[in-house]
Amino acid sequence: MKVVHPSRVRRGALAIALLVSALAAAVGARQMPDRSKAPVPGPAPSLKLPPITRQTLSNGLPVWIVPMHEVPVVDISLIVKSGSAADPTGKYGLANFTAAMLDEGAGTRNALELADAIDFLGASLTTGNGVDSSTVRLHALVSKLDDALPLMADVALRPTFPATEMERLRKERLTSILQTRDDAAALASLAYSRLLFGPAHRYGTAIMGGEATNNALTVEELGTFYSAHYQPQNSVLLVVGDVTESAVVPKLERAFGAWKNAGTIPRTVIPAAPQPASRQILLVDKPGAPQSQIRMGWVGVARNTPDYFVLDVMNTLLGGSFTSRLNQNLREEHGYTYGASSSFSMRASPGPFTAGAGVQTDKTVESLTEFFKEIDGMHAPVPPDDLARARNLEALGFPGDFETTSSVAARVSELVVYNLPDSFFNEYVPKIQAVSAGDLSRAANQYLQSGRFIVVVVGDLSKIEQPIRAANFGPVRVVPLSEILD
Repeated sequence: MKVVHPSRVRRGALAIALLVSALAAAVGARQMPDRSKAPVPGPAPSLKLPPITRQTLSNGLPVWIVPMHEVPVVDISLIVKSGSAADPTGKYGLANFTAAMLDEGAGTRNALELADAIDFLGASLTTGNGVDSSTVRLHALVSKLDDALPLMADVALRPTFPATEMERLRKERLTSILQTRDDAAALASLAYSRLLFGPAHRYGTAIMGGEATNNALTVEELGTFYSAHYQPQNSVLLVVGDVTESAVVPKLERAFGAWKNAGTIPRTVIPAAPQPASRQILLVDKPGAPQSQIRMGWVGVARNTPDYFVLDVMNTLLGGSFTSRLNQNLREEHGYTYGASSSFSMRASPGPFTAGAGVQTDKTVESLTEFFKEIDGMHAPVPPDDLARARNLEALGFPGDFETTSSVAARVSELVVYNLPDSFFNEYVPKIQAVSAGDLSRAANQYLQSGRFIVVVVGDLSKIEQPIRAANFGPVRVVPLSEILD
């Protein structure tokens, strides 16, 4: 088994952390067959997952168990229900830095000793952070679980936050932030978030935070955040794999049962950002850029929206699949881009709806025209074949999210973080198939109002500014980098 050193994993993750939203808004350049004329796939059967068994350790820590006995491996995730949304104002990046430091020294081991111990077991132990949660995750052979669980417990319960390792990570993070200035795609996504939500809103700053906060954060602040949020009452242990309840719960009790609560959890409610009143065209200069990076949209919806399934189908049709209207238009028909897409980023509070692509510089205006055409075109009645194709693409692809212990753990984590019912996944396919053309028309009228979108274009303004102004898409403003980067 090839085992990747955890510190190497994080170094790679840091290098691309600021590219995540850009990658989510782009389709890979790999050539794929044109499926726009493909027959409508047949309906998919409903997915039936094993039942989730729940237990509670002696300290009140909930344990969720999902059996998967095909392969003798197990995934154990400690899910802490605090992520970057819990960052204090002025300390954006604190939760992410805290999660990154958990395995840089824990218990009696330093970072290298910890990594060597995990490697020796053929296991992986990673830490991570998102908007609404933080995670410590162990993946191991069931036969090695007795040796691996104490290492996971050290990382989760007894991090040491060594100052020397923090300084090393600080330099890596600052380097990644600096590299963003040279990456038009990453810059466009950062600019879009900042200009849509503003610098005071948590969603207006990257999860990693900016240069100023990463320079200023201290070991003491990381420790304070950890103590306040990493508590049994704010966490769930999720176990997926070749284990039984009777065998695994005593092991978890030995590893985590002595963990105690330390006080009331600080709760931060992220307010819904106001929608733009009218369309704005915001240009960021990137001299010599070979492409123009386009991001457009407005404030979307929260994860608990009752329109979740309707929006899933609508976005699949618009920009959420290779055969989507945006991609077929801009890539397949016109050849302006390697891929165009759209997405709703659903969080505890409404995140952004984003459509975007990297397009040929000399086709920037034409690309913007086609974006508006396809987005506005969603208001027209959807032909039955298009609706059936979008529904079935979602339904037929859904079981693929549950093929491995890691993928099941990732999906079931959604139930934990967003308080979804156990029946959510088993009901997914029927609810997707129940979406009607009328549902899509209503959703398009409500959630796709391009006349109020902000449109961010990062590119060589010496070539694109005047054509964009002449096209009269809306008021145009050139945005300096100082308004985007902290």
